[in-house]
Amino acid sequence: MYIDQIRSAKEKMKGIVVNTPLLYSSVFSGQSKNEVYMKCENLQVTGAYKIRGAFNKISAISEENKDKGVICSSAGNHAQGVAYASSLAKIHSTIVMPKTTPYLKVQATKDFGGNVVLAGSCYDDAYKHAQKMAKEEGAIFIHPFDDMDVILGQGTVALEILEELPDIDIILCPIGGGGLISGIALYAKEINPDIRIIGVQAEGANAMQRSFKAGKIQKLDSVNTMAEGIAVKKPGEVTFNIVQQYVDDIITVSDNALVECFLTLSERHKLIAETSGVAALAALKKISVKNKKI
Repeated sequence: MYIDQIRSAKEKMKGIVVNTPLLYSSVFSGQSKNEVYMKCENLQVTGAYKIRGAFNKISAISEENKDKGVICSSAGNHAQGVAYASSLAKIHSTIVMPKTTPYLKVQATKDFGGNVVLAGSCYDDAYKHAQKMAKEEGAIFIHPFDDMDVILGQGTVALEILEELPDIDIILCPIGGGGLISGIALYAKEINPDIRIIGVQAEGANAMQRSFKAGKIQKLDSVNTMAEGIAVKKPGEVTFNIVQQYVDDIITVSDNALVECFLTLSERHKLIAETSGVAALAALKKISVKNKKI
């Protein structure tokens, strides 16, 4: 059911979204005694996978609704995706970002054509402010993860992985609000239900893990991690339902483990990822499997 929609999303993205390389890592393979591949979404034009979901959502906006403009909230990567996709579609975009967002992400969002508003100290604060603005201005709100068009766009990551490596055993995926893992799980599990989908959260921002274990959505009072891209207090409702149904497990990693992986990746592979992105690599030390394609 979702396969066709994700394939359709992939077709729409041709020439816009990069089909990023799947790199074999001798370093992380050796450390974990598995065959480890890295899906390098840091090589997207916006530096992250978020362009996929943003583009899929914005390309679905009808001609008569384009004049309304779009508003989103983001800690950085969704912001750049929405700004870039909106510029391509010639739609005005307003991006609400937390005041704690790194300067480079704010500037990059402006460079892609977004009108940036800084509000609140974390993603959830920015989200509330963005929703308020959307109501007041009558703009279309583009949710960073709790939206099926966005989720299906992110699912194109799994489509590319399975085209290149059909006999994969496990996919490790970072989780903030759950958009990426939801899209990946919908596609991968329909192609092969035996593929294990394991989510990874920072110890100081494990709302989805708590929700997954409790069987209902749990909200954190606060988040405390250097991985600001996955620092979400409350998972989405749509994403939580998909995660409950399709994801096999969720584990957490410490900030120390994130730093260690960041350094290994940059020193040994000459690749720079953000701390949210290396969460999946850090999780290799937390799973007790050997000789699997991950």
